[in-house]
Amino acid sequence: MNHPPGPAPGLTPVPCHTRPKPEIVRVEYSLSTKADCGLAWRIFSDCAHWYRFSDGYRSIEWRGEPWAPGSRLQIEIVNPVAATQDRVITICTPPRCVAWINHVLGYTMEQWVLFDPDACGGTRVSTWIEITGAEFDRCAVEKLITRLIKEWFVNFCAECDRMVREV
Repeated sequence: MNHPPGPAPGLTPVPCHTRPKPEIVRVEYSLSTKADCGLAWRIFSDCAHWYRFSDGYRSIEWRGEPWAPGSRLQIEIVNPVAATQDRVITICTPPRCVAWINHVLGYTMEQWVLFDPDACGGTRVSTWIEITGAEFDRCAVEKLITRLIKEWFVNFCAECDRMVREV
């Protein structure tokens, strides 16, 4: 066959160096609780009570077996905006870690939550989240996500500590 040089008619290649690079925001956060990994996981995995850690949740519904890879969490949020999140569990190894891909408002987010035994006793709870997708103000999104994650995990660890005192 004899093909003319260059791209097919109607197609214009975009050199890699001129393609817009997607913005990715990464936020990391960690803190400790007096609860062991098992108790911390039990409190975390009871997502029906996540409203205790943030006022942003309206409803949470499982689609599939809870915490199984491939299962989905449909989360209706009301703060900072009203929207529905679709979380697909990608990895779950209780009581040590869980990861998901989250889709909401044109954004895609990957998040990991890790539960590691703390050298001083208790559990070091850490999370990281990477956000990409729709165009956004990188600094504003980073501040918002940091605030939301910090609020949620501070309240979560306080609940874990409260449960340790009750036992």
